[in-house]
Amino acid sequence: MLTEVYDRLRSEIVAGTFDAGAPLVEVVLAERYGVSRTPVREALRRLEQDGLVERGDRGMRVRTRSPEEILEIYEVRIALEATAASAAAERHTELDLVRLRAATEAMAATPVCDPRAMAEANRAVHEAVWAAGHNGTVVDLLSRLNNHLTRYPATTLAVAGRWEEAQREHDEIVAAIRDRDGERAAALARAHMTRARDLRLQIYRSELADRPR
Repeated sequence: MLTEVYDRLRSEIVAGTFDAGAPLVEVVLAERYGVSRTPVREALRRLEQDGLVERGDRGMRVRTRSPEEILEIYEVRIALEATAASAAAERHTELDLVRLRAATEAMAATPVCDPRAMAEANRAVHEAVWAAGHNGTVVDLLSRLNNHLTRYPATTLAVAGRWEEAQREHDEIVAAIRDRDGERAAALARAHMTRARDLRLQIYRSELADRPR
């Protein structure tokens, strides 16, 4: 029951069913999902650990968004992605290279009319790089950071020209990993994520400008 409530609530938060800052009242959610308050309370606790909800003055609420948070998330992610790419260059196996190649080819075959599929294909490439580094702590931290970004549903890959640019950047990172050039792999990963950060901030500013006043 807990897992079901957690999955449903998480999906609705990520999908934007609940606005940023919206209160998450246990009794209301329990009625919504047809369960007691206990699994709702536990689900909220897990979602707080995931960074999707936070404690406000009147209880739990959907975590708010801000440019400061974007900068904080990417500051850490840029460093960790560089670490992951460097580790992948040093420690990858032949099987890792097969998985990296499959992920990049799948991304190239993804239809550009489906933003969700584009985001998932992009994530699969990153996850293949993380896995090739064979450092479970880095993978765990990057996965947690990605949870924070799910509250910003618009994908940077939908920005004009970014899809093709991201694929080229991925190809360069994978080539550096294949060549066991850890320094170059780290530098490329750092530049790749810095560009993603700048686009994320650009999208956030555009969304603010479009909101009714």
